[in-house]
Parts: sequence; C-alpha cells; structure tokens
Amino acid sequence: MLALRLARGSGPLVLLRRLLVAAASAGVGILLLCGLGYAVGHPARPAGAGLRLLWCLIPLAATVRLAAAVARTDPSIRPSQGATAAGLGPAGRAVLSAVSAALTCALGSGLALLFFLHLRNGAAARLPGAGSPLPMPAALLLLASAPVAAAVSSAWAVRQRRPVPEDATPRGLIRGVALVAAGLAAEAYGGSRAGGAALPVHGRFGGGATVVAAGWSLTALGLAVVGPALTHGCGLLLQCVRPGVVRLLAGRVLQAEAHRIGRPLGVCCAVASGIVAASVLHGAGTRLAGPLTALGAALVVACSAATLLSAAVEARQDRAPTTAALLRGFAPAGVLRSAAVLRAATLLSVFAGVTWAVAVLAAAPLPR
Repeated sequence: MLALRLARGSGPLVLLRRLLVAAASAGVGILLLCGLGYAVGHPARPAGAGLRLLWCLIPLAATVRLAAAVARTDPSIRPSQGATAAGLGPAGRAVLSAVSAALTCALGSGLALLFFLHLRNGAAARLPGAGSPLPMPAALLLLASAPVAAAVSSAWAVRQRRPVPEDATPRGLIRGVALVAAGLAAEAYGGSRAGGAALPVHGRFGGGATVVAAGWSLTALGLAVVGPALTHGCGLLLQCVRPGVVRLLAGRVLQAEAHRIGRPLGVCCAVASGIVAASVLHGAGTRLAGPLTALGAALVVACSAATLLSAAVEARQDRAPTTAALLRGFAPAGVLRSAAVLRAATLLSVFAGVTWAVAVLAAAPLPR
C-alpha cells in the first residue's frame, strides 16, 4: 500500500520513468511469450525454442538494469531526514524499492499477456504457435521473470553504500579489456562457424549464432567493466597541463562520477557498436531484422539510453548541494555550463572512438 501511495503522489517525470520500465517489461513479455509459442507449436525442435528463450535474456537484462536505475533516482526512496524519522531505514527503502519495481514490471507483463492473447485469438495467424493451446502456467512463470529480477536488482541498487573517494582509480581496467578481447574472439569464431547465418534471422538459430551472441555479451560486459576507468581517465586528461577553472571543475566532476556513469556509458558503447556492426552487414546485403529481432534490438537500445539518462539524473541530484554552494559563493553560472559542455564533449569523443573501434573489430570476421 505504501508503494502504491508513493507512486500516486510522484511527480510526472518519476511516473514517466516508471511507465518506461512497464513498457520495457511488456516488450520482454511479448518476446518470451513468442518463444513459448514457438516451443508449443514446434515440439520436435526443442533446441530452437531454447535458443529463442536464451536470446530474450539480453532485453531482459536491459530492462532489469533500467528498473534498478529508476529505483536509484526515485525521490521517495532516496535517503532523507523525513524517511529516517518515519523509520524508513536502508532495509525499508530496499523493500519499498523492490515492491515498486515488481508492481511496475508486473503491470507491463500483464499487458503483454493480454496483448499476446488478443493476437493469438485474432487475425495474427503467423504468430508462433498460433494454432496450439498456450500452457498458462508456463506463460505465467516466464512473465514473472521480469518482476522478480527487477525487484531483486532494485533492492540491491538502493542499498546503502559507502561513498567512493573522488581520487580513487577505478578497478577493473585489465579485467574489462580481457573480457572485450575474449568477446571479440568469440564473435570471430562464431562468425567463421555460422556460414552465412551469424545472426538469428529468418528463424534460423545455429551454433555460430549462439557463439556470436555469447561473444557480444562478453564484449558488452567488458565495456561496462572498463567504462568507469575510461571516464576517470577522461577526468585526468582534462586536468593535464595547467588546467583552468573550467577544465579543473569538469575533470574533478568526471572523476567523482566515474563509478556512477561509467558503466551505463560502457553498456551504451556496446549497444552502439552492435548497431554499427549491424549496419555494416546490412549495407553488405545481409538481411538482419525480422519483427521480433527488431523488437528486441529496440528494447535494448531504448533501455540502455534510458539507463544512462537515469544515471545522469542521479549524478545531478547528488551534485545539487555542491552546485548550490558554488552559486552561493558567487561562482558564475556560465562556468558551470561550460564545464558541463566540456564534460559531455570529452566523454562523447572518447567513447565514440572506442565504439567505432569495437564495431569494426566485431564486424570484420562476420560473414557477408
């Protein structure tokens, strides 16, 4: 009840972020139900059905990350004197966050089920397994994966953490580079085995496609691990060689926010590199996108972008007292705006270069 009251009293931007989570959960539910429908309609092909469900894990993971990011920026769950006075400590905030995320994703999953049943009973005869009865217990079990995973992830995300020192070098640079290298090697190996079906297009799921998917997942994980180190390095770069006030302020903010925005930036870098690699293959005449593939790709892109924006909002909320103190100290507002533009331009330059390099290396060994 408390979660519902807080949701009803939230501002429009908070409600919009929760609606995005519900929409993403609905999209994942459609993909899962289509995979189940294929399994029901093709009982002699269990391997293909299992691979289709495994491919749904990527948009599911993107949705869960978005739910956790939205939970961290929810003003009703963030630590405050009023919440502490009301007895809502770290454990209570974690439980409240888990309940809110579960309810939001359950709404999306319920809409997905209704929409899928409407399509099966309507004119969508080409829907996977449209002519076979849908096992409702299995459907409900699949639809429960998003609310449960989002609840656990949101509770873990809002747990009380010790502040990270601004001058710490984030760990994980070597591990991230190793994961990226392993992922690119797996993509090259899978592309050599695929023989023209490196991606799950036209309903074809082969061993090469599975290896390529695993390689892309490793690459994305590696970029997420190395993202904070790259962001911290951008901050150090801005402060090199006699920095002025703007460069010094921009660099220090990047160092302080490296742990918060580095991982979402790394994930967006991985998604963008995948888009660039797919565009290269599409330009070479390879048809990539069926309806379900396009839906999954759109979910991953939208959730990654929304997660990055949520991380930026969280960073701005945490910087609000410092910004107010600078303005009270008669710091020119133009200096703060110039520092923000410089931070964005530096991050865009560095991560765009990394994205292009990873995309070129990922697309080179794939069949055309």
